[in-house]
Amino acid sequence: MKIVAIIPTRWGSTRFPGKALAMIAGRPMIHRVWDRAAAATEVDSVIVATDDERIADAVQSFGGTVEMTRDDHQSGSDRIAEVAERIDADAIINVQGDEPLVRASDLDHLAQLMRSDGSVKVASLCHAISAEEAANPNRVKVVRDAQGNALYFSRAQIPYPRHGETARYFQHAGIYAYRREMLLAFADLPIPDEERSEALEQLRYLAADIDIRMIETEPSGPGVDTPEDVAIVEALLKEQEAG
Repeated sequence: MKIVAIIPTRWGSTRFPGKALAMIAGRPMIHRVWDRAAAATEVDSVIVATDDERIADAVQSFGGTVEMTRDDHQSGSDRIAEVAERIDADAIINVQGDEPLVRASDLDHLAQLMRSDGSVKVASLCHAISAEEAANPNRVKVVRDAQGNALYFSRAQIPYPRHGETARYFQHAGIYAYRREMLLAFADLPIPDEERSEALEQLRYLAADIDIRMIETEPSGPGVDTPEDVAIVEALLKEQEAG
């Protein structure tokens, strides 16, 4: 089985335009994400999918592989699906381009699951968070069934502690592994009302009765959404390198 990691990256960002090339501890962010993905031993190759020549030039400058895409994609999933149509791969891992702290071991876990269990069509990651963090609508929560498949994703606090009892909360980490055919089918699936309401595209699979298997892991650290996040990530990188 051939597994390819694809990093969808664009220039435009409401809060941080050009963040893919933001310098983090001396290297562009896309370079750091690439290095983390390339360190995954279960991944056969890594590709950056972008519609911007500046990003493509930067990736090629450090020896990375680039696939140019259209500039009208509505999501990262659509962007990597365009690339998946024209490459040789049995499974695709979607690695977010603004996650410079992504762990190679997490990508390996997803790849191992795709190789070992043919019943899994889509997989992703989650990690435990506190009740206080679960109340934050910017953190996407997930609840799972006994097999580890996602029952629902929400920006709301799920499960809700109606009687004040202690609940366990899990945040969804937006790294996915897909069978190639599942990724290519994504754009043609009906968009459910839940996806429109929550602005969570993964709900499209659940509404179509396609399971998403969740792997529980440890938090890898924050992504980069604003210029202020760069200093936070640099400090965490320094801690990791010192440790």
